[in-house]
Amino acid sequence: MGLKDLLVIIDGDSADRSPLALAAWLASRFEAHLVGLHPSSTARASLYSANFGTELFDDAMRQTFAALEQRATDARTDLDAAARRNDIQAEWRVGRGFPAPETVLNGRCADLVILGQRWSDYDGLRYPDPADVVLDVGCPVLIAPRAGQFERIERHALIAWNGSREAARAVRDALPLLKLARKVTVLAVNSAGGGEEPGADIALHLARHGITVDVDQSTAPDVNAADVLLSRASDLGSDLIVMGAYGHTRMRETVLGGVTRSILAEMTVPVLMSH
Repeated sequence: MGLKDLLVIIDGDSADRSPLALAAWLASRFEAHLVGLHPSSTARASLYSANFGTELFDDAMRQTFAALEQRATDARTDLDAAARRNDIQAEWRVGRGFPAPETVLNGRCADLVILGQRWSDYDGLRYPDPADVVLDVGCPVLIAPRAGQFERIERHALIAWNGSREAARAVRDALPLLKLARKVTVLAVNSAGGGEEPGADIALHLARHGITVDVDQSTAPDVNAADVLLSRASDLGSDLIVMGAYGHTRMRETVLGGVTRSILAEMTVPVLMSH
């Protein structure tokens, strides 16, 4: 099983560096078709234009459209350059609706969606919220952190295992990437995962796929599981975290907090999520 259709979201700024580099590298490794989707420019500008009188704001709107078109041009230039560097073929698309639904629509026929982490001054009219994409797209989503630079993921994968349906789905979805990693560790926090040896069953399953796995059991009942996961990823030098997303409802995680929400906000390495 491999990856043959990849979708990367590129906005035309410096934050695209890791998502685009990872997508191009994966396309090269798997001889996959890469689609670069530029999030909606027209939806954002049209909304602005609908909210203000056109006579007063004509000049401002012309400048806004020009800036958005330049961003699209920059994004396509970046995609073409990445395709040349990695000797791959890349297809260019421009979204015409709002970013999250456009990403979901295009991602429904992809094996993997790659995009960047949400930022502090996030604008949902400019870039899709990764949480929306993870919940709705129906395929795994690889999210690159805004801080740091990541061009490949092959050193050490860390699997967050709690025995849930979402975690099992994430492990299966990640198999092509796990086979690229030189080391793989399964982390069960606070005995999550069930059985006398949490994590042992999924490690055996991965071994049958030819993946050698270490099992790490961490007990820290007073520490947020997301903090344990990120700390262990740092200790191991991991360049990929694999985890299920939203085992609880998104509303519950928003109100009470949750591992998915914390990781999306605080990630330090690329994270593959499945729901």
